[in-house]
Amino acid sequence: MQGGHLITHVSAQKRARQSEEKRLRNAALKSLLKTSAKKVLLAVEEKNVEEARKALARVVPIIQKIASKKVIHKKTAARKISRLAKKVNTLTSPA
Repeated sequence: MQGGHLITHVSAQKRARQSEEKRLRNAALKSLLKTSAKKVLLAVEEKNVEEARKALARVVPIIQKIASKKVIHKKTAARKISRLAKKVNTLTSPA
């Protein structure tokens, strides 16, 4: 049973299974993305330059991979990377 409705066609049952698996996978990847980004922001907040750079280096490939799997749009990924890098760079350059 999916959403309170009986699914009668075999193809629809398979589609429902696939959709559920995809939904769970996407949710896990988005959670990983948020957690990773939060580590960068936390390091920036603490003004820890070295840790912020390491966290950024870890998060960029994660964001790119999630975008390549079309969980998030490629421009959303670029924007997230850009904003995180910008925050890390504010620590290093005196403004």
